[in-house]
Amino acid sequence: MLFEPYHLKGLNLRNRIVMAPMTRNQSPGGIPTKEVIEYYKRRAKAEVGLIITEGIEISHKASSAYPNVPRLDTKEAIDGWKKVVSGIKENNGAVIAQLWHCGGFRKLGMDPDPLVPGHTASGIVRPGKKVAHAMTVDDIKETIEAYASDAKICEEIGFDGVEIHGAHGYLIDNFFWSGTNKRNDSYGGSIKNRSKLATDIVRAIRSNVSNQFIVGLRFSQWKQQDYEAKLANSPNELKELINDPIEEGLDFLHSSMRRFWESEFEGSDENLAYWTKKLSGLPTISVGSVGLDSDFIDMSAPASPTNINKAIDDINQKKYDLVAVGRALLADHEWVVKIKEGRVDDIVPYSKEALLKLY
Repeated sequence: MLFEPYHLKGLNLRNRIVMAPMTRNQSPGGIPTKEVIEYYKRRAKAEVGLIITEGIEISHKASSAYPNVPRLDTKEAIDGWKKVVSGIKENNGAVIAQLWHCGGFRKLGMDPDPLVPGHTASGIVRPGKKVAHAMTVDDIKETIEAYASDAKICEEIGFDGVEIHGAHGYLIDNFFWSGTNKRNDSYGGSIKNRSKLATDIVRAIRSNVSNQFIVGLRFSQWKQQDYEAKLANSPNELKELINDPIEEGLDFLHSSMRRFWESEFEGSDENLAYWTKKLSGLPTISVGSVGLDSDFIDMSAPASPTNINKAIDDINQKKYDLVAVGRALLADHEWVVKIKEGRVDDIVPYSKEALLKLY
């Protein structure tokens, strides 16, 4: 089933393999370059079913935290993304834009306005450490509006949809996590309240785009600040976390794990993607070191190719719907073709060089 076509809402994918969103830092001034355009085009040409772009910083004063990350707030950036989308679709690919707010990872002194600090739920980036700006309700409204506006721009560019980045300790995840969300208003406290920012963002985007435009959410238990963190300690808590965003019109969920083969909850052998699909009923993407023999605790560390028999078995058993591949596709843009043809030994191993260059 992995290499069979899959229908995501109204979008026909040639297979169930997704290119995971991966920050590349190769877009000076927020503008995708010719090299970026070719980078995505090569992977579409090599039969990736769905490409989710690297995180695109939303058009908000505090969204950025890293250099040379693409944006949508200039004509030049929009024109660059139009070329990316065109290159992918000319090669029978599909593409979803990931919308990203870095939250508390931003520091004073960073572009575009060095006077703007990082924004978080309660001024906390990691438990017990208050180093950022605690967002007011007006700040939250402004951020929600930026997501909705940029989603509309993405639809006008020609993207097939957007994925809201709600994982890995960034802004939305900062609200999700009880370790960093200490608010006492409607955006804090219970799991339901801590998911309200995501819920409001989904609602705003959904009301600003067409019905056929795809809207998804990526989330994770783990954080960059704490690999052992948990948003949900049980299936019931997971259902409470994702229920309201789903009700506002999500079309898929993307469950990010460090190791996709590991179980999520005590008493079960199944991973986070399995539980996400079971509890939501939505198309679900599984991700986490697929096709490699080590996880990404150190992104500069080398990793060798492996088979993906477990992912294939899981798909065949309908435990989840799609599999996202990250570092393996950085190292070898023909990874999908080689896996499909059983040529694992021909796959280029992942190395630090793959992280630093656009192949």
